[in-house]
Amino acid sequence: CSLQAGLAVLLKAERLFHSSYHSQAVHIRPICRVMSHWFAQLSCGGFPVAACLFLVQDASCLAVSWELRQTLTVVFDFFSSGQGKKDWSLFKMFSRTLTDTCPLASQSKVYVDISPKNKEKELLEVSPPPTSVHEAIVQGDKKTYAVYDLLSPSLFNTSRSLNVQLKWKRPQDSSEMPIPILHAQRYVGGYGLQTGEICTLIYNTHPYRAFPVILLETVPWYLRLYVHTLTIITKGKENKPS
Repeated sequence: CSLQAGLAVLLKAERLFHSSYHSQAVHIRPICRVMSHWFAQLSCGGFPVAACLFLVQDASCLAVSWELRQTLTVVFDFFSSGQGKKDWSLFKMFSRTLTDTCPLASQSKVYVDISPKNKEKELLEVSPPPTSVHEAIVQGDKKTYAVYDLLSPSLFNTSRSLNVQLKWKRPQDSSEMPIPILHAQRYVGGYGLQTGEICTLIYNTHPYRAFPVILLETVPWYLRLYVHTLTIITKGKENKPS
């Protein structure tokens, strides 16, 4: 459908590239299509995403298919841009709204995180009303998502436009911005090839649970790194990556 229908309608270049962060990725992997004995399906984190299905395979796999997964991650920061509000909408972020679903898509959904903070559900107001609500455990926390199924014929109004909006019913204190369980910071220290260094700090604020971390560093072409000088320190002690 290209940019004519479906979720790709929102991919307006001038809006994406002026965001605080964007990342595009293409994942290709082999998966077992036909097995002679058994197979099992596992879902990651209880989240109903087709890309999170894995096939447990062994040497009895008879036919292999290739899975192509394309992802786009974008971060918009309206709160620190001077507006001082947590309210957002699809049109405010992308300058566009959803107009129709792609006829070739077997699944097309929008998930909005409406998890209450301090059990204050009455503070959040999402419109239009979602087609369903989904609950899942993500990184040890219970999350609630408002689900908009683009394949539902009743979702689009007479103007053929869907603008998902999230509003707070009363002003929020700017000092109460939630801290993610996993977050990171990176800075450059020193100068030149002798004393220059890149420091990445990864924080886990969960009270008791540990999480596996995959770190992907994007290094500019003009910067030369020496892997033998890599050091990883956890709680003041040096750690070795797997």
